[in-house]
Amino acid sequence: MKFETMEAYNLPERIEAISKYLVSILSVNGTSGEVAVADAIYKLVKSAPYFKEHPRCVWQQALEQDSLKRKNNFALLKKEGTKQTVILHSHMDTVGVEDYGPLKEIAHDSDALQAFFKTYDEDPLIQKHAQSGDWLFGRGILDMKSGDAVNIATIFYYMEHMDELPCNLLLMTNAVEENDHTGAIQASSELLRLRQEGYDFKAAINTDFISPSYEGDEKKYIYTGAAGKMLTCFYIKGRETHVGSCLMGIDATLISSAINLKINTNLDLVETISNEEILPSSALLQRDCKDFYNVQTNKRANLYFNTFLYEKSADAVLQTLLAASKEAVQEVTTNYGERFKLYTERSHIHSNISHDIVVMTFDEYLARLAKKGYDTKMLISSFLNQIKDYDKREVGFQLIDYLEAKTQSDEAKVVVFLAPPFCPHNYTDSDSEVDQALEQMMTEFPEQNFVKRRFFPFLSDSSYLAMRETTEDINKLKANFPLMDSIYPLPVDTIRTLDIPAVDLGVYGIGAHTWKERIYKPYSYHTLPKVIRSFIEHLTK
Repeated sequence: MKFETMEAYNLPERIEAISKYLVSILSVNGTSGEVAVADAIYKLVKSAPYFKEHPRCVWQQALEQDSLKRKNNFALLKKEGTKQTVILHSHMDTVGVEDYGPLKEIAHDSDALQAFFKTYDEDPLIQKHAQSGDWLFGRGILDMKSGDAVNIATIFYYMEHMDELPCNLLLMTNAVEENDHTGAIQASSELLRLRQEGYDFKAAINTDFISPSYEGDEKKYIYTGAAGKMLTCFYIKGRETHVGSCLMGIDATLISSAINLKINTNLDLVETISNEEILPSSALLQRDCKDFYNVQTNKRANLYFNTFLYEKSADAVLQTLLAASKEAVQEVTTNYGERFKLYTERSHIHSNISHDIVVMTFDEYLARLAKKGYDTKMLISSFLNQIKDYDKREVGFQLIDYLEAKTQSDEAKVVVFLAPPFCPHNYTDSDSEVDQALEQMMTEFPEQNFVKRRFFPFLSDSSYLAMRETTEDINKLKANFPLMDSIYPLPVDTIRTLDIPAVDLGVYGIGAHTWKERIYKPYSYHTLPKVIRSFIEHLTK
C-alpha cells in the first residue's frame, strides 16, 4: 500500500483501509511477520508527500541482538519555530491465531470474517455487529492495528493541513509488545537522542484499545498512565520418595497447589485505590518438573504469576506475596505433620520425620549460600557462561537448579524471585498540563461519556516512557531478579531522563485476544482522531 492509493479517501476511510491492510499482514509475536508489518508501515509512511520531500524524517531502528531482525519505525512531522513534540505510538505485533480454530486461515481477512459472522447465529450479539456494518473483525484489528492506523492517518492529516499542526509529531511503531516489550525498551535510546537534539516531549499518546468494563458499560475510558507488571516466580523443591512411602517425603506439587490457592485471584492481597480497576495476581504457569512417568513423588515444581503494580513498589508487593506464600507453606507443613502422625498411629510405625519447608526470596537464598562459604558470584557467572538458547522466563529456575546441584542441598524450600518482563508503573499527576488538556478536551465530547483513570488495565509499552520507581526500589528489584542485567537489561536512567507523560486514547472494541476480536468503527475511525487532535491542540497552545 502507498499513500497515493488512499489520497482521495476521507480520514475514516483511510483509517479503515490502513487497518484492513495491516491486519492482512499476519504479524504474530515471535515470527517474521513482525518484520513484514514494520516494513509495510515504513514504506507506506515513506510514500507520503511530506516524507518524500524529507526522507530523513522517517527511519527504522533495528533491534539489537534480535534473531528475527525486528525493527521499530519512526516518522517526524516537523512544525517550524517550536521544539514542542507529541509522540503517537503503538505496537505492531499480535498474539497468535490458533484460537480461530478452523477459521484461522481467514484470521487476517476482515471481510471474510465479517461475512462469516453475519450468519453466525450462535452468538446473536456478534451477528448483529457484523450485520450492522459498524464493526470490523480480524486478528489485531483491535489490538492494535487500528491504533497503528489512527496514528498514521493523524500524521497524514496534519501533513495535509500544516496550518493546523500545533507542534512536532513523532510517529513511533514498536515491535515485540506482546511478551517482552523489547521494541519499546530499545526505542528509549532513540527518544533520548531526539531529546538531546532539543525536542521537548509534552506527552506520548498510545492508541491501545479500550473496552467496556462490564456488560452494558457505555463509558469511554481515558488512562493517564500505565499499570506496571512483574512476573512473580516460585521455585519449589520438596523431598522425593517412593509412592509406597509418600508421607515420608514432601510433594512439590502439594506446595505449589497451596501457594496457587493462596495467591491466585486473591483480592485480599491487592491495593485498594478508589475509581481504579485493580486486578489481583493470576497464575500463568504451574508445572511439575518430571520428564516421564515413574513411581517417585514430585521433587520439583515451578509456578509463576502475572502481578500488576499500581502505587506500591515491586518490592512492597513482593513482600506481600512472600508473606502469603509463607502462610500457605506453613499450612502444608502442618497438614503433613497431622497426616503423618495419624499414619504412624494407624500403621504402628515409630518414626519422626521433619516436613519443614523454608520460604525465602532469591536475595535471602544467595545470602544463605554465602554464609555456608559458597562463592555465589562465581557460580552465577559460571552458569551464565554455559547457557545458550533460553526462555527468559525459565532462566531463574534453571539458575537455582544449578546452584542447588553445586551446593548439594537437600533442603525442602521455596525461593521467590522475579523474571521478565518487568514493566514499570507510571501515572500523570492530577494537576499537570496533560491532565488539564484532557479535561478541556473531554468537555468538547460530552456525548462520549469519558471517564479518566490513572492506570491502563493491561500491559502497555507506555510503561517504558516514565517510571515511578526510586533508585532504592530498582536496587531491591534487581536483588531478587536473577541475571536481570544480562537477560532483561532495563535502561532505567534513560527512562527516568525521558519522563514522558503517557496517555492512552484508545480505539474502542470487544474481544481482544479472542477469535471474536472486533473494533467499533464509528468511535475508533470517526471520533477518536478528533479527540486526539483536540487533546494535542489544548496541550500545546
